[in-house]
Amino acid sequence: MRYNNRPNNALRNIELIPNFNPYAEGSCLVKYGNTHVICTASIEEKVPSWLKGQNQGWITAEYSMLPRSAQVRIPRESKKPSGRTQEIQRLIGRSLRSVVDLTQLKDISICIDCDVIQADGGTRVASITGGFVALYQAIELLVSQKRLKTNPIKEFVAAVSCDIYNGEAILDVDYQEDSNSQVDMNFVMTESGKLVEIQGTAEGAPFDETQFQQMLNLGKEGIKQIISIQKQALGQK
Repeated sequence: MRYNNRPNNALRNIELIPNFNPYAEGSCLVKYGNTHVICTASIEEKVPSWLKGQNQGWITAEYSMLPRSAQVRIPRESKKPSGRTQEIQRLIGRSLRSVVDLTQLKDISICIDCDVIQADGGTRVASITGGFVALYQAIELLVSQKRLKTNPIKEFVAAVSCDIYNGEAILDVDYQEDSNSQVDMNFVMTESGKLVEIQGTAEGAPFDETQFQQMLNLGKEGIKQIISIQKQALGQK
């Protein structure tokens, strides 16, 4: 049994608030329980130099944790981002690019900024889920302005964490559970159930295939629910 009596297959209360930032082309305040992240999408009429002349666009991401988003102050990364920050930024970017036909963007870049204002585990998966909502809004804006002929998003994408905690597979892990788990796993999946990325680490003893399958099954069901929440937030059926 989890310390908070939440069933092993239950998500935290997940809330997605679109249009949170009045200035960004797309935005979302995403809440996974007590983890809160502001995600904004910014459109630029340019691409990285290595993409020039290739008739495609780009989607990238930046991630940061505010100094008092955690229980102790986190120093600002005023110079080069830490290895953890860079790894999370790349994960968010890969996840969002996986469901977009970049050839349709044609020399347009969209930057997704994910700023953690309150952290209680799962900041990277919350950033992917909220980042997609912000991205969807920005692309819909481009379509409405006729800067894109069609919507290049192929399907929805979301992310969730699963752990082995006290010997049992659990879904959507908070900080207390994560810091005491035996296995830490993050899943990124599309609406059709395709896997985008799996991040898994044995924090204690190695885990077996049965335990992995248990976490994968929980992740699939959790992401189905999260994508439903995304669609509701965006007014989609």
